[in-house]
Amino acid sequence: MSAGRPIRVVVAEDSFAARQLLIAIIESDAGIRVVGEAGDGATAVELAERLRPDLVTMDIEMPIMSGLDATREIMRRSPTPILVVSSMISREDMTAALEALRVGAVSAIGKPAGPGSPGFEHDRAELIATVRSMAEVKVVRQWHAESPAARRPTPRTRHAAPARIVAIAASTGGPAAVQQLISVLPADLPVPLLLVQHIARGFTEAFAGWLDRAGRLRVRRATDLEPLRPGHLYIAPDERHLGVAGGRLALSDAPPVGGFRPSATFLFEGVAREYGAAVLAVILTGMGEDGVAGLRAVRAAGGRVLAQDEASCVVYGMPRSAIRAGLADAVLPPADIGLRIRALARG
Repeated sequence: MSAGRPIRVVVAEDSFAARQLLIAIIESDAGIRVVGEAGDGATAVELAERLRPDLVTMDIEMPIMSGLDATREIMRRSPTPILVVSSMISREDMTAALEALRVGAVSAIGKPAGPGSPGFEHDRAELIATVRSMAEVKVVRQWHAESPAARRPTPRTRHAAPARIVAIAASTGGPAAVQQLISVLPADLPVPLLLVQHIARGFTEAFAGWLDRAGRLRVRRATDLEPLRPGHLYIAPDERHLGVAGGRLALSDAPPVGGFRPSATFLFEGVAREYGAAVLAVILTGMGEDGVAGLRAVRAAGGRVLAQDEASCVVYGMPRSAIRAGLADAVLPPADIGLRIRALARG
């Protein structure tokens, strides 16, 4: 995007009233312009290919072609950042939105409340901020179809002690990366996994269910004081930090860390205090630097760090920051990270 040029957006939404609301909100920012609108998925695909916008906002339930199928087609024909904007009323809506993230959408949020609603100003500001940040994402390729065994860089091995806990952080592009990572993990993995995933409010329960169905691990939203169990993946809930204490999950309402709650740095620092050198930390695709300060604590305690490689990231920000800081023991695509977790958990 050239400096000074407005962000160009196509809005795909089958409800005329909802579409006009989205357009009004988006164009209330002088730096964003709606260049096309679609009432069905097929039109959204055609507009994305013809107009080459900086971003497409995509509803899920649409006639002729669903938002999920339209996302898949756009990513095949004319890769463009796609922001899912859906009602998120039902579990089916959320699952479809997560599938859209898996096939290439960069993020998802709920539809904004209408004018006059107490939440309108918050929703308006959130939508504009998300459009601005997601329009900067470079989507120039599909996810790797490469076999996990095809790439196995040699890590900087500092010790051979098995990992006793795995802590994972992800943001933009994370749902698909986490799904790929856990797809190679067995049900009898002898360690628990904890995940901070920056995701839209209200998504966590559906995200946990989606991951639970995608692999052999048991996946659930974390609850305070729940005992840690091997072969389980625990996801931080909305607006609460995730940590550990005495072999149990520990949720916290402490202030945001670096603007985030849940925070990856909070998680990494907590597991480093509790497990020391037995920590295996993983940092996946995402904007910014959340988690990097926490990875320093992991390394200082003798733990190990795996980072996602640039080629498989939707946004390389978080892994790049960790790698540039010299904190990564190995840099791998998600499925290979899963294989390394499996090996290190068994010593």
